[in-house]
Amino acid sequence: MFVVFSMIYRSVFLFILCNFVSGSPALVENFKIPPSHNDGKIDPDELRNVTELITSKGFPCEQHYVTTKDGYILSIQRIPYSKKSPTQKGKPVILLQHGFLSCSSCWVDNLVNESLGFLLADAGVDVWMGNNRGNKYSRSHASLSPSDPRFWEFSWDEMGKYDLPAMIDYILNQTGSTELYYAGHSQGTEQAFAGFSQDIELGKKVKTFFALAPIGNLTNIKSPIRYLAPLAKDYQLFLELFGKYEIFPNTKLFTLFAQDSCRIKAIDDIICANIFFLLGGYDSPQFNLSRVPVYVKDHPSGSSVQNLLHYSQSVLHGQFQMFDYGSPESNLKHYNQTTPPLYDVTKMETPVALFTGGNDWLADPKDVETLLPNLKNIRSHKNIPEWEHLDFIWALNAPTQCYNDIINMIKNDNK
Repeated sequence: MFVVFSMIYRSVFLFILCNFVSGSPALVENFKIPPSHNDGKIDPDELRNVTELITSKGFPCEQHYVTTKDGYILSIQRIPYSKKSPTQKGKPVILLQHGFLSCSSCWVDNLVNESLGFLLADAGVDVWMGNNRGNKYSRSHASLSPSDPRFWEFSWDEMGKYDLPAMIDYILNQTGSTELYYAGHSQGTEQAFAGFSQDIELGKKVKTFFALAPIGNLTNIKSPIRYLAPLAKDYQLFLELFGKYEIFPNTKLFTLFAQDSCRIKAIDDIICANIFFLLGGYDSPQFNLSRVPVYVKDHPSGSSVQNLLHYSQSVLHGQFQMFDYGSPESNLKHYNQTTPPLYDVTKMETPVALFTGGNDWLADPKDVETLLPNLKNIRSHKNIPEWEHLDFIWALNAPTQCYNDIINMIKNDNK
């Protein structure tokens, strides 16, 4: 019964998404194929993992692993220096943290002069790129296998509570630094707001938190994820519908199909681009269509169904709160109270520099306005009116609109 209903619901949800795309003038009528269309040619970057993306551009790359207190083994890539900025002691250090269904490659997917990871390395910054539990680069555990449903019992709560401090402490230990910079995109901001507000001492290890597309609550979200919110009322039903394991895993079969589809025909490219726009908002002038086959190599990178449920709960309740285990009794067991605790970002002391998009369907401007008054140590806030959610990692004008600001702030701090 539940299996049949699950198949029906997934079909209905796909139908909703397709109609959402076809009914959006911004996504269909206004979309134009950029002149950079690759006409079926295979870009070598389509075949490269994150380490290979880095080294193929002439940058050194170190592979590191850190184990969290609850046993997850996280993969971290490091660009310690570049030809423009040789290795030296005392370099400023930064941790870049990806968003939901993403991974560390998002910071190096574009060309050298367009990717934040490369630009920071060339500017003399020691760059570390993290991967949260459950994505394609962090699928290991001290005792659990991804085939075990217990492996997937996490959401961004655990990413803020365990993944974030494990990575920060490891990086500081490896570099000998006492503090670092932190740049998070989307979920990377959410886990940081959660972690730094719960653990003040952890937040003191961060010189500045660069929040790209910051997320607290999701009350005004426009992304189709909002259609899942009604299902979040029933914890068990949600898990029956979507399973207790992984959501949107990054498989070789999907990657090959997506790359082939997004590489050849113009109409397929429109569909591929619209999938990205559908999730985060519309800004085609800044979308490099020729890089889509590179993006889909690692995206989506997978996460847990429980994480998706947590996002759906956020839309349903309109609160920046911990995961709801579905009943007063279950919440009492986990939190010693019958309802999930709220994250109180007013307790966060970490300096934060925010970069927001006026056309962001996930980090909606109205939700950002609700978040801002609760942050007591805002270093700066820049809004980019035309930007959507994914522009913060892939926009053609990201260096001039956002990345150069981050680099200049770091340089000014370390004169």
